[in-house]
Amino acid sequence: MDQHLEVFIKVVEKENFSKAAEELHMTQPAVSQYIRALEETIGTRLLERSNKFVRLNKAGEIVYHHAKEIVALYTKMHYLVDDLTNNASGPIAIGASYTFGEYILPHIIARMQLQSPLISPTIKIHNTKEIIDLVSSYQLDIGVIEGVFKDDSLNAEIVSEDKMVIVAAPHHHLLKKKNEIDFSELAGETWILREKGSGTREAADNLFQLNEFAPGKIMEFGSTQLIKESVEAGLGISLVSRWALDKELANGYLGEVQVRGLPFKRNFSILTRSLFQTKALKVFIETLREYVASAGHERKHL
Repeated sequence: MDQHLEVFIKVVEKENFSKAAEELHMTQPAVSQYIRALEETIGTRLLERSNKFVRLNKAGEIVYHHAKEIVALYTKMHYLVDDLTNNASGPIAIGASYTFGEYILPHIIARMQLQSPLISPTIKIHNTKEIIDLVSSYQLDIGVIEGVFKDDSLNAEIVSEDKMVIVAAPHHHLLKKKNEIDFSELAGETWILREKGSGTREAADNLFQLNEFAPGKIMEFGSTQLIKESVEAGLGISLVSRWALDKELANGYLGEVQVRGLPFKRNFSILTRSLFQTKALKVFIETLREYVASAGHERKHL
């Protein structure tokens, strides 16, 4: 692969020629020469330089974005060829939305490491929209998102069902009701929800629309764990995945509000960009399917 792109990416990410040279085990003049040669090839300056900083200009932003994709594709090509004769090994970049990434993915990674210790996973946790963008730009080998994805640019597959319930603090008045309540009885409650762009927020919005319901007050928080802690503290109620509630429900930190028509069901889907999969990626997908199938079977009998 053209080393000019690797040097350029490193300079951009370190924002400094000398730091990039140190990490690349090169001299600073050599790094500068690579950058000048790349700029001559492209036909324009890519970086704004001063004694204090190195920054991308508009042309540099375009080159950096595509250079990252080129490097990712080259690395994937290398491991695909290597896989023809070797066992599953090497890096795999995994992305997941928050619910799956924080409460399910660690168990899958642990199981995969027992079976294939030569695989080296790196994990990024973002909301659903950001995971889709990272898979689309080849920054991730695979993404696991909440909901169903419909776009021909990526390969999508539903891998598990997710049940979502409404939870409240242990002494909340809604938990004292003996029978199921109607959704309309939640009109006066404060709802603690994820931000727009997250799969969990999309599920909540879909549930509200389905019940022709408009929450009177919404508080937006950026993580499921923060939402659970806030609900436990009595700030309001929330719609949360059952996958994320095992410890809280078992220990009585939160209670499930019995609402007519719930649990609300959605899906977890996997997204990939390339038609070719390394052995490492295949092993991860197989492990994921096995884990969610076995865990889902156990939950049905609880």
